[in-house]
Amino acid sequence: MYEAGRNLRKLREQLRLKYRDVEEASQKIATEHGNQEFAIRLSRLADIENKGTVPSIYRLYSLSAIYGMDFGKVLQWYGVDLSGLLADAVRLGIEQTRSLNFQTHALKHVDLPVDFVRTADLRKTSYLSRHMQNWGAVPLSLLKPLNLRAQRYAFIGTEDWSMDPLIRPGSFIQIDESKRHIRNDIWISEHDRPIYFVEHRQGFRCGWCTERGEFLILESHPTSHAGPEIYKHPGEAEILGQVVGVAMRLDPAKKRHKRS
Repeated sequence: MYEAGRNLRKLREQLRLKYRDVEEASQKIATEHGNQEFAIRLSRLADIENKGTVPSIYRLYSLSAIYGMDFGKVLQWYGVDLSGLLADAVRLGIEQTRSLNFQTHALKHVDLPVDFVRTADLRKTSYLSRHMQNWGAVPLSLLKPLNLRAQRYAFIGTEDWSMDPLIRPGSFIQIDESKRHIRNDIWISEHDRPIYFVEHRQGFRCGWCTERGEFLILESHPTSHAGPEIYKHPGEAEILGQVVGVAMRLDPAKKRHKRS
């Protein structure tokens, strides 16, 4: 934490700001927000810079604003890297299905295999490990064709068997928020039928959806042995989007152990 404090002191000195200047500027921020937690007293600033004292999120916000420094960068100085939020959320293995509402547009770079596009033929099935030898930070602007802002991500709870085996517990799914209306197309098999991600009064669920008047019928996969759920729509449930991508592990042994 001492290094973070030294970085903040260096910024202040580069701007030729005195302790009193920072205190007065932070008081303006506190007054603007109606919260004195944003204010930074002289003694507190000295402790932050010289004694490794960790500032509160309010004071860290004030310092970032006063020094014109990116808040996420300052957090990194204190060992908090926001780019790791998504990976940590997926690794936790929470039992409940939940939406992952991280703002991808706030990230400037994302780690990708930089040689993948050049070496792999996406038209053919291939062993990806051969292409993912070199990873690097790629500007997120290069991924604009993927329309990341229109996508939402979610994690299927480790005890949520409702759409197994199409979507197994512990899966990571991608949701297209632009597809919130139930399609009435004729599908040939269950693999063609659209799956939707729904928020209801108890939480979140994936499933097939049917509308009957003012009611939304949320159906599970037949092998889950879970009955349909019926909600008033709108009111009791909201379709957040259609599932358009799934990343999951194939681990049938786990299912037999859990449900035996």
